[in-house]
Amino acid sequence: MPRPEKVQAVADIKERIEGAQAVFLAEYAGLSVKSQQLLRRELRANGAEFRVVKMTMARRAVAELDIDTLDELLLGPTGLAFAYGDPVGAAKVLKAFAKGHATFAVKGGLLGREFLTPERIAELAEIDPREVLLAKIAGAMKAPMANLAGLMAALPRNTASVLKQLLEKKAADEVQEQPPVEAESTETVAESADATEDEPDTTVAASDDAGDESDDQADEASEEDAEQE
Repeated sequence: MPRPEKVQAVADIKERIEGAQAVFLAEYAGLSVKSQQLLRRELRANGAEFRVVKMTMARRAVAELDIDTLDELLLGPTGLAFAYGDPVGAAKVLKAFAKGHATFAVKGGLLGREFLTPERIAELAEIDPREVLLAKIAGAMKAPMANLAGLMAALPRNTASVLKQLLEKKAADEVQEQPPVEAESTETVAESADATEDEPDTTVAASDDAGDESDDQADEASEEDAEQE
């Protein structure tokens, strides 16, 4: 029978996962105590917390929640960052912190129940914060105020869903920005060649006309000189 403290530890992790908008896993081996304190302060300022827990307890917690996407990440010295507020803010902190600390690396995470790779977390960090998104939506919406108020009320409850859609849109936009280059068809090339062959060569004719005109002018000049003499 599990000891009460282990049962409580598993329950605490489950409660945090269920209460968080997103959960990020990071390897912190070699990170000094001072650096860990700095990371905790920055995450706390963005509505998140960083906790170091026993991996056996964490694996048991996610198993009881029927989450099987984190099993391979819950190994070694791994810390969990629980984002209770805007996940974008926490993702930005983790991305910036990893750039300044070589021993710190984001391993993956969850947005709601969707698994995020480190690359997807980096993309999440590039999205505008929630307040900016709300301001943009408020400025762009032309629906009646009642509908706008309902949307604003729904966003805090469905932050994970909204951010998931934004990530999918960002990925789709990146694909659209790189259209395939189509080779020119052989028919088009053939048509261009035919059109070139059909065009009359006016270069020689124009030169001949110009030469004839010059000769006429020279003859007229000679006749004028002869009359004057």
